[in-house]
Amino acid sequence: ETGIAHGGSLIFYASLMEMIGKGRVIGLDIDIRAHNRAAIEAHPMVKRITMIEGSSTAAETVAQVKALIGPTDKVMLILDSDHSRDHVAAELEAYAGLVTPGSFILSQDGVMQLVAGMPRTNADWTENNPITAVNAFLSKHPEFELAKPLRLFDETLDTPDSSHHPVGWLRRKD
Repeated sequence: ETGIAHGGSLIFYASLMEMIGKGRVIGLDIDIRAHNRAAIEAHPMVKRITMIEGSSTAAETVAQVKALIGPTDKVMLILDSDHSRDHVAAELEAYAGLVTPGSFILSQDGVMQLVAGMPRTNADWTENNPITAVNAFLSKHPEFELAKPLRLFDETLDTPDSSHHPVGWLRRKD
């Protein structure tokens, strides 16, 4: 996952890995604040977490991530750091090749495009957002498709999604 912030997502994902008895989470952030790092390192789920401090798009950070992934590891990617079009595009290019066939990339906060012009938003969000990066990426990468994960326990499958990440689920084709 790119973007650690306070570490809540890392702890949540690591807890899921613990419940299934395998897996780990690699978290990247350009600035892991000392108090956040200390809280994550004090949590029992830290045994399933690796944190890397650095820009998610820097060559040395990408190399560190690649070195942590084994040839039989199953990989999903969650992008939740800088949500600008150019940054998301760079993250997609840097990490998409690591995603296991049949697995997903989740590009968070595409809702930016839909709320542009509202209070506390930027006018350029109509184009400067994760959705535009995802659409450009998909046009160059036929090995990926838009495909939301199945909602296995949802009895209301005809209910429209309400999401912070519309156009955010990319599945690597088998």
